Amino acid sequence: MLLSAFLLPLTSMAQDQVGGVFKGAPEDAAKLTQAYLSPLFTGLGTGINSGWFNSAKAKKTLRFELRLSGTLAFVPNSDKSFDVNTLGLKSMAPAPGANPMSPTLAGEDRTGTNMRLNGVTNANGDFNLPNGVDVPFVPAPQLQLTVGLPQHIDVSLRYVPSIDFKNYGKLNMFGAGAKVEILPLILGKSEKLVPVDVAVALGFTQLNYNLPLEVGSNPNPNQELKAKVKGLSADAIVSKTLAVFTPFVSLGFQKSKSSLEALGTYQFDVPITPTTPTGKQTFNNPFAFSQNDVSGIRASLGFQLQLAFFRLYASYTQAKYGYANAGIGFGFGK
Repeated sequence: MLLSAFLLPLTSMAQDQVGGVFKGAPEDAAKLTQAYLSPLFTGLGTGINSGWFNSAKAKKTLRFELRLSGTLAFVPNSDKSFDVNTLGLKSMAPAPGANPMSPTLAGEDRTGTNMRLNGVTNANGDFNLPNGVDVPFVPAPQLQLTVGLPQHIDVSLRYVPSIDFKNYGKLNMFGAGAKVEILPLILGKSEKLVPVDVAVALGFTQLNYNLPLEVGSNPNPNQELKAKVKGLSADAIVSKTLAVFTPFVSLGFQKSKSSLEALGTYQFDVPITPTTPTGKQTFNNPFAFSQNDVSGIRASLGFQLQLAFFRLYASYTQAKYGYANAGIGFGFGK
């Protein structure tokens, strides 16, 4: 339920829109899909890197906590549209007089750039790029189990088995992280003289998603998009426990990359030529691409509120895509 509430509304919008670029040459469809979905991949890469910690204090041995949280990554204005003329398209171009600035998935809910297939001079060669959906953020969920180990270390596991959402695809996720409290290892018993806790943390998450498509007037049932997003983060954390309230700050580095494959059989609209007299051409597995979405510094400010076995978390992070994270947790012991 959590995953569907977070991911399906946005991915179903992408499902409705992205088939409109399967025209001309597959390499051009790849460039348009990559540009249109760029905020989705960057937002997901940002989201799966978030929520690993809410304190520098490591859990005591075998103490554990199960947390459920969500992230909203805010898409900047610069990623709400793209310039078609910068993509290097070979089989098509904006129609005469058309605005070359077209919305991305996160952009305005308006008709995309009017395009014309090269070699087709009548209206049959014209089509519009997808609308934006006017959603200026990308959501991502985290379901995480954290367990304390000796030597002031705790480890975290994220795992979602393959879930079939029927017409909205299949999803699975895996991640692992670790946090090491530094001062007890360096100062021993004298670390209690320092009024704060200090730790370093690492995290890795991979999200896989298969989204079925229905492209064309008679779509082949094997059509789907296969997407993969990987995220890696490293952070230094400082926190201070004040009874049940623990504020923290952190500074770190995050990186994410994504890949997408269009699998199945598709009929592309192409120019009418002696070899394509119907203006249609069939392609199998027409394109794939991969890209680096995020690579840079991030800084966070947040807190943890602990009431017996119940916890509340919230934080805000400034990065390429600024994001807010909030959630609840259940556990025993500190």
